[in-house]
Amino acid sequence: MTSDVTPSVTRTLIPARIDRLPWSRFHTRMVVALGVAWILDGLEITVASAVADTLTKPETLNMSSTFVGLLATVYLAGEVVGALFFGNLSDKLGRRKLFMLTLAVYLFGSGLTALTLGNGAIWVIFLYLTRFIAGMGIGGEYAAINSAIDELIPARYRGRVDIAVNGTYWAGAVLGTIGTFILLNKVELSLGWRLGFLIGPVLGLVILLVRRHLPESPRWQIMHGRERAAEESIAQIEHEVEQTGVTLPAVDTTRSIEVTPTERIGYAALTRVLFREYPSRAVLGATLMISQSFLYNAIFFTYTLVLGKFYGVSSGATPIYLIAFAVGNLIGPFTIGHLFDTIGRRTMLSSTYIISGILLAITAGLFYAGALNAITQTIAWCVIFFFASAGASAAYLTVSEIFPLEVRAKAIAVFFAIAQCFGALGPVIYGSLIGNGEHAVRLFFGYLLGAAVMIAGGLVARFLAVNAEGKSLEEIALPLAATGRRGRTRAEGAASPFST
Repeated sequence: MTSDVTPSVTRTLIPARIDRLPWSRFHTRMVVALGVAWILDGLEITVASAVADTLTKPETLNMSSTFVGLLATVYLAGEVVGALFFGNLSDKLGRRKLFMLTLAVYLFGSGLTALTLGNGAIWVIFLYLTRFIAGMGIGGEYAAINSAIDELIPARYRGRVDIAVNGTYWAGAVLGTIGTFILLNKVELSLGWRLGFLIGPVLGLVILLVRRHLPESPRWQIMHGRERAAEESIAQIEHEVEQTGVTLPAVDTTRSIEVTPTERIGYAALTRVLFREYPSRAVLGATLMISQSFLYNAIFFTYTLVLGKFYGVSSGATPIYLIAFAVGNLIGPFTIGHLFDTIGRRTMLSSTYIISGILLAITAGLFYAGALNAITQTIAWCVIFFFASAGASAAYLTVSEIFPLEVRAKAIAVFFAIAQCFGALGPVIYGSLIGNGEHAVRLFFGYLLGAAVMIAGGLVARFLAVNAEGKSLEEIALPLAATGRRGRTRAEGAASPFST
């Protein structure tokens, strides 16, 4: 069997050919097929949250509240393991193989969840195992999908597209809330909760068929010595774009790049990149991911507790408030995401984080003063997370574009794992602060803590953010394979890999 891997020096225009493409049906199809990963995660977490009380009933699994709560922890643990494991494979084996594999793993795990048939200890263990597997699939999706989207989207669209895709998590939350509300109220409980866990797999099966026709990332192929395959992939993309009647602009030949492929792309390479070559970017990525994850987990997972304990909202009415909250989160990335490409990453990242932090502090004061009710509290959250959601989505964009291509998926996986670990503290801390709703002052200080965390993230972004708007990925961070690479971007003083 022959291989198309060419270890010699290669001069290529692949990145320039991708970045010069106009938006087309190919890009829309690719974004829909790959971006569904975020919808599935939002759906899974919402479904699990919605059926939590149902699983404690005798006619279902008769689980204790503690064991039901552990389901979320197991799922998040699966996401962390999946991100790290599949992120490494994505950098090593390619984006396409992994975004097919990770979706299949998710379908398998979530599908098995619906087959939890009994209520004994064995079936509870089986349920935990299936949630862990589903989480692994979704965690792997984050790494493989964000890498593929960034590498296939033209530079001038990358910010708004990535942010919009990441924001669709909340579309999944809306879908999960509506779906489970109908199933749990219109179908027998013992069947309804199982059908809830099948909503995602049904959607995933359709998307799996669409993904089959997507090409591998030509950028990944050329940086790994697969020159012939890269040429076939970019030719396929260009042909599909031209089929819409568009005449492709000429390629800027001065943007060619020389690469010498390397196969040494393990976590050791990532460690060197993070701590030796891009330490300030590592601090930026960790800060953005930790701060947004802490705030989101703290607020979202305890939101219904606040409604019930402080505002007397019944559990049956909470889905209405959750849908409003999710819609507010969804609107932000879709309406102001384009500003990250026009005004710029640094200004928008710092602004969205700081504005959301200030608004949270103001809302904390109104909450403590007793000036809010369930409706005005929800409106306040919608306004806060209009900005916070765009900033959080941009955090994922940031960690996926500021490191070299060969370690991109691993970098996303590592920062995602860090964020999940710190984010897991949020619900625990805020849950204890809420208690029985008797001490508003404790939650007031908790909200101030969340505000301080977001403002700190915004200040770090102000000083450390990378001005990546409109730039090729290779300009932002030179690939490890780039000839003459010295570990820094051209803007930081390194020799340019592009011919002049």
